Amino acid sequence: MSESHGQRSIFTADGTTRDGSLFTTHAGLIPRDIGHRYTNVKRPRIESGNFNSSEVFPSSGIVQPAVYHSPITSTIAASLPTQSESTFSRRGPYQRVADGYSSTPKHRHEGVRVAAEPRSLALQLAASHPSPPTTPSPPPEEDKEKEDFHKDSAAIQPRLSKAAMNNYLNDVVQRDGQQTVIIFHAKVAQKSYGNEKRFFCPPPCVYLVGEGWQYRKALVPQVQEEEVMHQPVAFIGIGSKNEQEMQQLIIEDKGYGAAKTLYISDSDKRKHFELSLKLLYPNGDHVGTFNSKRIKVISKPSKKKQSLKNADLCIQSGSTVALFNRLRSQTVSTRYLHVENGTFHASSQQWGAFTIHLLNDDESESEEFSVREGYVHYGSTVKLVCSVTKMALPRLVIRKVDKQTALLDADDPVSQLHKVAFYMKETERMYLCLSQERIIQFQSTPCPKEQNKEMINDGASWTIISTDKSEYSFYEGNGPVRSPITPVPIVSNLQLNGGGDVAMLELTGEHFTANLKVWFGDVEAETMYRCGESLLCVVPDISAIRGGWRFVRQPTEVAVSLVRSDGVIYPTGLTFTYTPEPVERPSSSISETVLRADL
Repeated sequence: MSESHGQRSIFTADGTTRDGSLFTTHAGLIPRDIGHRYTNVKRPRIESGNFNSSEVFPSSGIVQPAVYHSPITSTIAASLPTQSESTFSRRGPYQRVADGYSSTPKHRHEGVRVAAEPRSLALQLAASHPSPPTTPSPPPEEDKEKEDFHKDSAAIQPRLSKAAMNNYLNDVVQRDGQQTVIIFHAKVAQKSYGNEKRFFCPPPCVYLVGEGWQYRKALVPQVQEEEVMHQPVAFIGIGSKNEQEMQQLIIEDKGYGAAKTLYISDSDKRKHFELSLKLLYPNGDHVGTFNSKRIKVISKPSKKKQSLKNADLCIQSGSTVALFNRLRSQTVSTRYLHVENGTFHASSQQWGAFTIHLLNDDESESEEFSVREGYVHYGSTVKLVCSVTKMALPRLVIRKVDKQTALLDADDPVSQLHKVAFYMKETERMYLCLSQERIIQFQSTPCPKEQNKEMINDGASWTIISTDKSEYSFYEGNGPVRSPITPVPIVSNLQLNGGGDVAMLELTGEHFTANLKVWFGDVEAETMYRCGESLLCVVPDISAIRGGWRFVRQPTEVAVSLVRSDGVIYPTGLTFTYTPEPVERPSSSISETVLRADL
């Protein structure tokens, strides 16, 4: 039976109470709206769907989230050209208008994508088992020899055909048939001193996503059953040849692996580093080497009152964080806040990346709420939304923890690896707490001598740390290649130059190579390699995109992809949109002349 938004259903030993009634035991009090799904975030307002109240909480106090079903997007105001609104396609970033083009930025809320999803974007981007023993990675000399061999074999690969690209766009993308590598990690790492080993927490995690991995495995020649390896072989390290050897990372059948024994010693003088992940297929072919985002090295968490001058150690609204708990500071007891099967739980194996949103203090728990920009301070009202499932906890007030007490008057910025507590708004001193793998509410006790403190237990004290991720997608359009698919090019920006028949599109990003071509849908564009951060191409005429058209009859959106000379396709997540022109134009080859002159 559905209930109105203002009511909460709370399961107690005596039954269900409503209208926000609270069961006054110290643990196990769970409001019905303890978790809900936000699938559509908007600025300055966030909208959600209606509560689903068909479930009832068990007396154990396990969080069984309610669900919001409406989608989440993030809309940012942008300055548009002065042309009429009707001349623009809302879906694509670049529109062809008369003799020129215009751009309509679209920002998509950052989130974890289990399935590949193309982005439509202009100048912005789309909004654990124990680790195995250390295994030496293949010697660098072997890698160099194999890479040289792969380069030679790549030279005889046929170029990608129009039919193969059509199959990719209309079939592979639709069924998530690509191969995607995602590396999740913390933004900071604490240095180890002397003989100690402070393992990275949370541990870096690797996910292999997409049906393409299973398809590629099926192509590997079968051997005796006991020798079959079902997942790629992985090695991970901290990107320094002089320090730790790369460790073998076991990839489970579900495509997940966690590196729990990585650390950085005080003999390593780097202030920043990147994780390096090396993947090989079971038959020995190299998938490639993938790097994480940059990680900052810190000596220890700051105990002083943090200042915004150290902005890289502060936590910004809209960023992602991980939360973990260690009872009596024991590493073996570490548990991470995680969402699985629609339930919040404290996992000892996997950790979740949660987007932390700042809310107005007077914001009510409703289907729509405002999001504030800025850095998170103690005493702020926040919302935690799982970046994978979009499940969300109710409004929380983040408070500083000092020796098993929550400080009610602290207002300094929240910093990396600080211990924090989350008070659940409009409750009687209830805090987000864990009990083994269950997430419950714990009722604090006022300090008799200090009114600005409340006593909490160890389970209500969480360590907070910012997280980041790197994501790489690819598809072997002409079938398996023996050469590594890395480096995977990343496009961060598009810039249109000129218009009409001399329209040139500049792509900026990283990891570009001279053997890449830009494709508009299933049409290959003339491409010029400038450097590792810049490519230039001619915008194909609409007649190449739509046979028989001599002018744009209706808005036409095409995906922008990069294709290597051996047929490996790298999706950029960007689209290009042609919009109707007022008059028909004669065809011209001026753009070709411009490109050759530039070359």
